[in-house]
Amino acid sequence: MTLSFGARLRAALDAHGPLCVGIDPHAQLLDRWGLTQDAEGLRSFGLAVVDAAAGRVGVVKPQVAFFERFGSKGFAALEDVLSAARAAGLLVVADAKRGDIGSTMAGYTSAWLEPGSPLESDAVTVSPYLGPESLRETLTAAVRAGKGVFVLAATSNPEAAALQTARTVDVGSGEDQTVANRVARDVTWVNGSTAFDGGLGPVGVVIGATVDRAELGLGDEALAGTPILAPGFGAQGAEPDDLVLRFGAVAGQVLASESRSVLGAGPARIASAIAERAERYQEVLRG
Repeated sequence: MTLSFGARLRAALDAHGPLCVGIDPHAQLLDRWGLTQDAEGLRSFGLAVVDAAAGRVGVVKPQVAFFERFGSKGFAALEDVLSAARAAGLLVVADAKRGDIGSTMAGYTSAWLEPGSPLESDAVTVSPYLGPESLRETLTAAVRAGKGVFVLAATSNPEAAALQTARTVDVGSGEDQTVANRVARDVTWVNGSTAFDGGLGPVGVVIGATVDRAELGLGDEALAGTPILAPGFGAQGAEPDDLVLRFGAVAGQVLASESRSVLGAGPARIASAIAERAERYQEVLRG
């Protein structure tokens, strides 16, 4: 029997700690690594990061946009990176931020989460801003396939704050809450409706490491059993010591995503940079 995504993520966190390595082949990084600005450069970069991450962290997160810019050849390179990462025993979160309704969302779900798809990943990031209900079929399909979904709730970009901290009133209960809290509530029902033995469910949320959870209404109770993908560590300002400071009792559910801070070490040092950073996060959690 295939383990649920939540169970596999819990095992990865327990074995390797919270560091999630972003595979983000920025043009500047390709230059710094001495690689060409084309699909072959992407492929070489991605495979090198996979090799450096394997056995040192449990999760990698390829940023799909950097592969898309080279069209079909870029997607072919991404397919190779995804396949290599999963073959190396890494959990793969495709950072695609897809979001739509009806048959279109079903197509995205098949592309990223269907077993055997060329782009098959263990989880994908999605946007709820066409309405959380638009994601219902994606969430249920993920559960059936043993996959995961991370839903944007409170992102670290400052311009999102006005939307995500806005207040909304639930028609049924009359409860007043932030948009971010409403998103979390409306998608994590999947985690509570299936037996996960007190572990992590398959549906997570994205919460930036530099945001104020209290301001967004995302307290510990709202996040029970919910995996948290937290961009904003490393180059964006948050440090490993901020993991417990920012996330408190739910820090053990967090994937702390870093990319440029470790990728900038270059091909000769990236493995040691990942190992050092991973150990620092584990030290923070051990107290």
